[in-house]
Amino acid sequence: MLTLWTALFCCLTGLAVCYQRQSVSNNNHNNAEAKPTHAPPSHYPHGHKWNEPYFDLTMPRNITSLVGKSAYLGCRVKHLGNKTVAWIRHRDLHILTVGTYTYTTDQRFQTSYHRDIDEWTLQIKWAQQRDAGVYECQISTQPVRSYSVNLNIVVPTATILGGPDLYVDKGSTINLTCIIKFSPEPPTHIFWYHQDKVLSEETSGGRLKFKTIKSEETKSILLIYDADLLHSGKYSCYPSNTEIASIRVHVLQGERPEAMQTNAAPAAVALACWSCHFGQATQAVRVISTMVAALVLLEACSSLLLQGGGAGGGGGCPGGGSPAGGVPTRVREIREKPLTSSLLDPKVPSTTSAERVNNGSRNAR
Repeated sequence: MLTLWTALFCCLTGLAVCYQRQSVSNNNHNNAEAKPTHAPPSHYPHGHKWNEPYFDLTMPRNITSLVGKSAYLGCRVKHLGNKTVAWIRHRDLHILTVGTYTYTTDQRFQTSYHRDIDEWTLQIKWAQQRDAGVYECQISTQPVRSYSVNLNIVVPTATILGGPDLYVDKGSTINLTCIIKFSPEPPTHIFWYHQDKVLSEETSGGRLKFKTIKSEETKSILLIYDADLLHSGKYSCYPSNTEIASIRVHVLQGERPEAMQTNAAPAAVALACWSCHFGQATQAVRVISTMVAALVLLEACSSLLLQGGGAGGGGGCPGGGSPAGGVPTRVREIREKPLTSSLLDPKVPSTTSAERVNNGSRNAR
């Protein structure tokens, strides 16, 4: 009987120990599953801590809008928490909106919040040129964090193709095309001017025709049939919503366009060339006249030597000498004397042939 109770006690004790070990093992396993295997990241993208707000840097920083239309500037903020978002105009640091509340008195500014993408969008209604510039999206952190967006306002412009000068032949058709770009809506009207006079089909006798094509870019086409010289001059395209654009038309009657363009440079070059050639011609004339004078003097001295005869007659020419001695000394000096600067330089006055003959006659006497 005692042995039976001892065996039962040992069985119960073993079961208790096994149950206790199983409980400890289950607790350890549950603790291991509950405990994280790694620490949570301490920083989020762009270098900000996980519990601090930061900007989505993929948002565009340059926005272009048409004048008269609404401009939209986007700013995405992640993990905003209890902070607020405000839009500031950079040029005067004026607070435009805080949250979705419009802080400025200009009610054209309005901010809307898109919760699904955490985006704060600033809307500027009926944007004007003065609205162009830098705007800042700010988070009320310490220090303040900001994201800058630049707004460009595009103004409609008018341009005439083929300008600023257009050359056409007499009798041909003048085709002028005016293109209006960056217009929020097509212009209500477009006037064409020749000089300061408004053009009209009714008063043109059928020689003028207007055509307007409306699309993303409005086009106004002016056709002038059977162009005449009177059609030359300044033509202007004046849309209702843009500045005026002009072109100058030249109607040619057989001449080339370059023949109509006056330029002082060719005349100056021609004058310079004429002066150059004239100077060279003057210098050549002076050289030739000097040579003729030398020949005349040579002939005069030879005649005097022949008339005087003998050795004594040769003293009439400068330098003395006789015919037997060859050419008189003075004549020989003239013939052998090189063409010096006095003969070649047009600035140095040269002796004319008549003066040289008179000098030779006096020396012969």
